Amino acid sequence: MTQGPSSAQSLRDQRMSLSPTFLTASMRPPSEMEGYALQREVNHLLSEQLGAVAGLKIGCTTPVTQRFLGISGPCAGEVFCSTITHEKGTVRSANHRKLGVECELVAILGADIQPQRVPYTVQSISQYFEAVAPGIEIVDDRYLDYRTLGAPTLIADNFFNAGCVLGVPFKAWRSLELPHVTAWMEINGMEVGRGTGAMVLGHPLEALAWLANLRASQGLGLKQGQFVFLGSLIETKWISTGDLVVIGIDFLGNVELRVT
Repeated sequence: MTQGPSSAQSLRDQRMSLSPTFLTASMRPPSEMEGYALQREVNHLLSEQLGAVAGLKIGCTTPVTQRFLGISGPCAGEVFCSTITHEKGTVRSANHRKLGVECELVAILGADIQPQRVPYTVQSISQYFEAVAPGIEIVDDRYLDYRTLGAPTLIADNFFNAGCVLGVPFKAWRSLELPHVTAWMEINGMEVGRGTGAMVLGHPLEALAWLANLRASQGLGLKQGQFVFLGSLIETKWISTGDLVVIGIDFLGNVELRVT
């Protein structure tokens, strides 16, 4: 591995100081798996200031996003407890470089998911899925040019995540056809996008199975009570001071975020 403590320290320091995120070529992890290894080092350092990891996010789950970023598949990051708000959140623009929002279905885990050799599927992963909630992922473009950094470095930096707003969990999720639920987003009262659950790898639980299999390949699992943002149903929207973002998902209700 070419990265060392200096890579983790640099990513931690850049995030906390709002300096543009950048690693020289010799400091960048050369593969996605090494990117996740560096992510664990970075997050150990970040947790001293942002609190424990309470959930995870999955990004780049649509072909459009994958083509745009030049990445072949999904990528995962972790979410810290101090960056989580509930139902009606606020975020300070001064604490971020370039704020964005994504409208997402969120899985709430009802049991530990252990690493195993047999791949998880939509069917087998569903037994660990206790509830679904609407959510806003808060993202931050912390980069001078993220395309030049490559997927492994973006992974090490938690793939744009800056926090989230969690809605109310809905436990009767089996009554829903998750690929067909419809979501919408408004900014300052104007609708800016619509999407369905099928935007996420064809079925939102495909994303959860993908994450469980990724973690298993690293000898890791997922824990009961954790949440997982499964991927955006609507393309990322960039926001500014004074904006009010509201998202809604069929049967699940609304969540909002105000930028101060």
